[in-house]
Amino acid sequence: MQSLSRAELPDDVEALKGMIINQSYELEKLRSQIAGLRRHQFGVKSEALDQLEMLLDDMEARQAAIIDPDALPETADPKDQPKRKPLPGHLPREEERHGLDQTDCASCGKPMRKMAEDVREILDYVPGNFVVKRHVCEKYACRDCGTIAKAPAPSMPIEKGAPGAGLLANVLISKYCDHLPLYRQSEIYAREGVDIPRSTMAGWIGKMSNLLAPIAERIEAHVLEGEAIHTDDTPIPVLDPGRGKTKTGRLWAHVRDERPHGSPSPPAAFYKYSGDRKGERPREYLKNYKGFLHADGYAGYEKLYGDKIREVACMAHVRRKFFDIHKATNSPIAEEALKRIAALYEIEKRIRGKPPGERARVRQDEAKEKFEALHDWLQARLPSVPGRGELAKAMRYAITRMKRMKAYLKDGRLELDNNIAERSVRGVAVGKKNYLFAGSDNGGMSAAVIYSLVETAKLNGVDPHAWLTHVIANIADHPMKQIDELLPWNWRHQGIGDSLAG
Repeated sequence: MQSLSRAELPDDVEALKGMIINQSYELEKLRSQIAGLRRHQFGVKSEALDQLEMLLDDMEARQAAIIDPDALPETADPKDQPKRKPLPGHLPREEERHGLDQTDCASCGKPMRKMAEDVREILDYVPGNFVVKRHVCEKYACRDCGTIAKAPAPSMPIEKGAPGAGLLANVLISKYCDHLPLYRQSEIYAREGVDIPRSTMAGWIGKMSNLLAPIAERIEAHVLEGEAIHTDDTPIPVLDPGRGKTKTGRLWAHVRDERPHGSPSPPAAFYKYSGDRKGERPREYLKNYKGFLHADGYAGYEKLYGDKIREVACMAHVRRKFFDIHKATNSPIAEEALKRIAALYEIEKRIRGKPPGERARVRQDEAKEKFEALHDWLQARLPSVPGRGELAKAMRYAITRMKRMKAYLKDGRLELDNNIAERSVRGVAVGKKNYLFAGSDNGGMSAAVIYSLVETAKLNGVDPHAWLTHVIANIADHPMKQIDELLPWNWRHQGIGDSLAG
């Protein structure tokens, strides 16, 4: 099923109805397939079911976008709109009253009397519990001149919906932090007596990725201001419904973390999704960057390097190759290489958190000789190793990459490896083990936005759920010129998130 943007949707109500009917047929067909697989689950891998479930998540998100009341023409009859189900009566209620600051009539100046109340119930979530928040807006009337005034209702993350900020944050954290597909979340909520269809949650995720995009953009700008950043990418399987198979997309991580050299600049990470791994992708994402780039040996980065961007290669990749060979063959050459590399890491451990100048001095005094000795030793031993073997490949790789990591010896802002970026994609790898990651390219782009926020919160020692709840609740009313106040490190500095830092 082809993915359509809102601009591509027809304005005609009948045409929209036709699209919804067609999508409903496709969804019902997939539901039948899943039901059949669950009845005959013996011998069927559980991830096959999860793949179909993820496809349903994405299709239902698109259908939710099509039937979004905001997208329908204003001529639609309100009587034809479905009524929202009442929120479960067994949930505790928390009442928040909204009154007028001034109860004197704005027209005649006489005192007004309270005449009625408007009540709106919002389903919210605090860690471990659902709660219904009752927003009571008081109405006043002036008996003398008939003027009526009502207290303004608070802004909602989804203006025509019923979810509170805490519930929306929980859906995002459960999916992108805890790797729970929406159908599993729906099952968990149902056990608590709360019915939230996954199609509803899919629509929420799309809306939240749009709402939170300005925060992700500010995180990206902050990362690109760094003098040295780290990048890595990881493959993610993506369903391609049009071809009836999966394709391999990529999630690209870009991290600024200057804590190893004692900088007070807050750490941050932004992610980008692409449907392929073409070299133009990193060039697009880093077109405005100037500085050092820690990266692996992917050829797509080559055209980035020059006067504007300087490469810093990764010793961890070198070490990993020797580690795998030693584990498989007990090679004494691989063992010796590992010992020499370990000596370099011992020096790094001692200078972690020290100022750049001190780090550079220690590296020149202690690491430079060991680094050069390792390089020379590899070159000297290489001719004695079978040229087509894995050990020779690892040695040639090390010799080549070490030439591109020498800058770390002179500059204390740089790292010996790219582990900072590799850690940032570790959560994505865990997600891939649990379910097929994305139902479409749109799902991948939404994930990139949410991952940017979640990972940056964690890097700053901020509870992602608490911070996202705060941001979702406030971003709609927050001045865009002051959007940086909502970034996780500023949130902590305001004293809101101090008790949540881990």
